[in-house]
Amino acid sequence: MNPSTELTLASTPLPAATQGDAQYLTFLIKGEMFAINILGVKEIIEYGNITPIPLMPDFIRGVINLRGAVVSVVDLNARFGNAASTVTRRSCIVIIETQGQEGDQEGGSQDIGVVVDAVSEVLTIPRQEIEPPPSFGARIRADFISGMGKVNGKFVILLNTQKVLSIDEMALLHEITHHPDAAIAVTQ
Repeated sequence: MNPSTELTLASTPLPAATQGDAQYLTFLIKGEMFAINILGVKEIIEYGNITPIPLMPDFIRGVINLRGAVVSVVDLNARFGNAASTVTRRSCIVIIETQGQEGDQEGGSQDIGVVVDAVSEVLTIPRQEIEPPPSFGARIRADFISGMGKVNGKFVILLNTQKVLSIDEMALLHEITHHPDAAIAVTQ
């Protein structure tokens, strides 16, 4: 992608899916294929112009200005408990619309950017080709996985974006990391 290239998925016509099938955007993180439901994806932009925010957890890369709106950017590899992603020319930011939590004052949606190593394609995965998440053996937390999609004889990890990008949980992790006294209060 060149600096002025931007892909807006909302305006891209996608083939109609059959009843019960869903479309997923697939992408790579450290050579492993992941997917998120296309309905939550707003757009894909080139990696860049991220302003770091001091005292944030390692998985928060910073914020970007997206047409006048401040959007937080999360490094998915770091969010999964690994080292921060190495940025390459194929790295990009997927802008995802997340639904607000019940206790939110806004109660609406919020855009969050996620750093991925490379975007692959949009796939339709039939419901009968989706298995439940594994109870163990995955390299990421089980609650981050909504299912395992079978594509061409291989499994693709379907992410539960509401869990992975939970604002409440990320704020709690930040509080525990930077204020150890809060960790004691949480565990009691």
